[in-house]
Amino acid sequence: MNAQQPAPMSLTRTDSGRRIAVIGGGLCGLSAGHRLAELHQEADIPCQIVLFEAGTRLGGLVETRQIQGYLVEMGADSFITNKPAAVNLCYRLGLESDLIPTDAAFRKSLVLHHGRPCPVPEGFQLLTPATIKSVLVSPLFSLNGKIRMALEPLIPRGKSRSDESLASFVRRRFGQEALERLVQPMVGGIYTSDPERLSLKATMPRFLEMEREHGSLLRAMASGSAGTEEKTSGASGARYGLFTTLRNGISQLIESLVNRLREENIDLRLNTRVVRIEREAGTQRFLVELADGNCEGFDAVILALPTGPAAQLIDPLNATLASLMRKIEYASSAIVVSGHQLKNIRDPLKAFGLVVPAVEKRRVLAVSFSSRKFPGRAPEGRVLLRTFVGGAMQPEEFERSDSEIESTVSQELQELLGVSETPDFMMVSRYPRSMPQYHVGHCELVSEIEHQSEKLLGFSLAGNAYHGVGIPDTIASGERSAERIFAQFAEKSR
Repeated sequence: MNAQQPAPMSLTRTDSGRRIAVIGGGLCGLSAGHRLAELHQEADIPCQIVLFEAGTRLGGLVETRQIQGYLVEMGADSFITNKPAAVNLCYRLGLESDLIPTDAAFRKSLVLHHGRPCPVPEGFQLLTPATIKSVLVSPLFSLNGKIRMALEPLIPRGKSRSDESLASFVRRRFGQEALERLVQPMVGGIYTSDPERLSLKATMPRFLEMEREHGSLLRAMASGSAGTEEKTSGASGARYGLFTTLRNGISQLIESLVNRLREENIDLRLNTRVVRIEREAGTQRFLVELADGNCEGFDAVILALPTGPAAQLIDPLNATLASLMRKIEYASSAIVVSGHQLKNIRDPLKAFGLVVPAVEKRRVLAVSFSSRKFPGRAPEGRVLLRTFVGGAMQPEEFERSDSEIESTVSQELQELLGVSETPDFMMVSRYPRSMPQYHVGHCELVSEIEHQSEKLLGFSLAGNAYHGVGIPDTIASGERSAERIFAQFAEKSR
């Protein structure tokens, strides 16, 4: 595309006011489009919003399917409520009555220990126990490991203010055994990352704050200042009481967003790939070139794509920004969903799931007992399992064929949980390069990215690669981008 060529008719400003392009039709892009529509209604700034999605469907990694009576989440199956963006959006869309909590009867986690599922110590929150007593009675740790963890209050604060890996932090405060046997598999189940490279500041800064304020994580937990705790006796693992989902699956959120965008006359274009973005010659407007050769002009662009594809589009605008974005690495993973009769499973599955430490040398990362977490996910007498494969620690497993992955998962489920007989169904859902890796130095890298992005007037980045990978983080990123763009328009209008 030549920036000097005569502008096509689509570049002419119309009565619809300013034109805004949202590139990417996943949850982040849809959230950005929705927030733009809200701001359009609130402010006296008319605009025309066009959302471009290269694929055949909207929602990105979020997808709910009905399979043989099972309600199956192909991507995320819930979201945390102490980050308010997702819950707030549900309320604004009128979905509040469909929000359901996790089942308190099964609000526990299991961790594999010498080949057998073992309960996570009561009150353990990702990196630290609520009390040392729960660790001392747990069979997960040796006597030396328990003594080392009990000595945590005597360990001095970290001297450096620089970023630190999760592995380094946990090893320093609780010892190697705590890292290997519990923290690595629990955090790995969230980020599919190598803990030796995962930035604590970028992923779980509250634990750094606990150390700085109290000098000890155990003292911080005892003081009650560590944040909202589980209220259900016996709860363990992630703070499951803080999680929720929608009665009909996460796709209910996507469907409501899409319906609202259509009501607001937002132009939703599927099967429309953007191949290039550049400035219109002599103006501050953007030229957006599509794969079919058409070119359109916009006053603002929100780019809600993974950093690799986004960097390709940004190169003509700011090569330095594109180079910085390429430094964010991604891991690939697969989810194998399967439906089973409960009578064909040896383990009672009285938990929300099982995480697998790398030291166990297994070929799966975790198994989520989806129908134990939320009602209505499996027919009576049956259970829905979601098994995670690949990630940064086992990339070779992701590279196998679907049939090989299914065979691996069948064998692992049989050995770990005693799953026998042929499942009602089993299918592999692949997510290549889908999980951004928040490596040590991530916060500083994102700060540089945002500094460069701010140099592009009318341009904003959004996505899960910057300030959080969960559903609330993704929604918040899209909404912040919309607000930045509208703030710039409001400034111009003064």
